[in-house]
Amino acid sequence: MERMVDVAIVVGSESDKPIAEKSAKTLEKLNLTYEVKVLSAHRNPKELEEYIGKCDAKVFIAIAGLSAHLPGFIASRTDKPVIGVPVNVKLGGLDALLSIVQMPKGVPVACVGIDNGENAALLAARILFLGKKEAKT
Repeated sequence: MERMVDVAIVVGSESDKPIAEKSAKTLEKLNLTYEVKVLSAHRNPKELEEYIGKCDAKVFIAIAGLSAHLPGFIASRTDKPVIGVPVNVKLGGLDALLSIVQMPKGVPVACVGIDNGENAALLAARILFLGKKEAKT
């Protein structure tokens, strides 16, 4: 059984882990709990779907490059907020950015800047602290 965390950081491949580390460091500074999982929407769809269904995190951060299918895959399988982080793999990251921001109606995904794991963590914190006066990000 997974441990209870505030934020689930999911990366599509090991090469995306440096961006996840940026998110993790920011979450640590904010005293928020997290876990990092490497699960690809293309290579591990069944395992990813199972993880999404069992995960008790309140917010997902999905980090992906190229076709960046991961954030939309997660958002299509949960009602929890999903924040997409496009990764600069090819085309300066524009391919991933456009893939994330062009989700169809009914599959909302927030999107931060290319390689901007820090902003993803800050947005997750704002979502988690919504309505709480003492929260400062």
